Amino acid sequence: MKKMLSIMTVSMLAMVLAACGGDESASGSGDTVTWKLGHLSNEDHQWNKTAEKFAELVDEKTDGKLQIEIYPNEQLGSETEVLNGIEAGTVDMTISGETMQNWAPEAALMAAPYAFKGEDHLKSVVEGDIGADIESSIKENVGVTPLYYHMRAPRNLTSNEPIETPADLEGFKMRVPNVPLFMDTWEAAGARPQVMDFSEVFTGLQQGVIDGQENPVDLIQSAGFSEVQDYVNKTEHVYSWIYVVVGNEQFESLDEETQKAVQEAAAEAQSFGMDLYKSETEKITQELKDAGMEFVEVDQAAFSEAMKPAVEKSLSEEQLKLYERIVEAGK
Repeated sequence: MKKMLSIMTVSMLAMVLAACGGDESASGSGDTVTWKLGHLSNEDHQWNKTAEKFAELVDEKTDGKLQIEIYPNEQLGSETEVLNGIEAGTVDMTISGETMQNWAPEAALMAAPYAFKGEDHLKSVVEGDIGADIESSIKENVGVTPLYYHMRAPRNLTSNEPIETPADLEGFKMRVPNVPLFMDTWEAAGARPQVMDFSEVFTGLQQGVIDGQENPVDLIQSAGFSEVQDYVNKTEHVYSWIYVVVGNEQFESLDEETQKAVQEAAAEAQSFGMDLYKSETEKITQELKDAGMEFVEVDQAAFSEAMKPAVEKSLSEEQLKLYERIVEAGK
């Protein structure tokens, strides 16, 4: 029995040493460093296509010394789980946005209703002093370094009757994600919002449990909502962005030359992703129109005015200051 235990102990020790050897390579002590990037979108999504381009550029610019392995479809866990994994050292990279507010309250402003007037305003904020402040907070409090960002298509309201002003929302039952701010703002605008899992929305619309929902065009299309909704009301109530991040420790463990190569690859991936965003958003919008959905112009100023008190009430003093800076930058 003792002999058997001894053999098992030696075997287990060998396995541990082998595993440690693998981790040593991943942390940069060996010839090749490997980073694992886990995220929630699928293989065909623009985020994954851009991540693949980034990995290709990093490989090229570091002469193969840094490899990035990509795991889409939440293979390494949810957004929050992967962020925790980066802290634990089991994962290296992810794609994350307002979820990071759990660590860095400033990140909540990455998706506040009507904080941004449009894509140009958003881009100027992300790439200016305000974006730098948000990045700094993320780096300090989340423990990750933003490398590049993706612009997200604006969230729009879908329905079976055109909705042009908040007055049209009377009695309108709509699904919102489990984000208290979204619940509060749509209630303030006059709707009857309710939280529902995204997987249940199609059936809810089909059966008349809800009258509408709000999402960007890519999700409206992929969920097949054109089969159960006639209108996309261009509320454009949330413009937002999302970062591709790497753990601070992982990035700082690289030598200066490799860090520079990663940043160059990130800048090129940024440009690639922006081109993809524009072409795919236009293509998806046209496909929804071809499927019979009508895009309705709405009084966005009226929706913004109706929602603003609920937005301001939900923010802390520090968040409110940042919100005011963002709004001011759009004037």
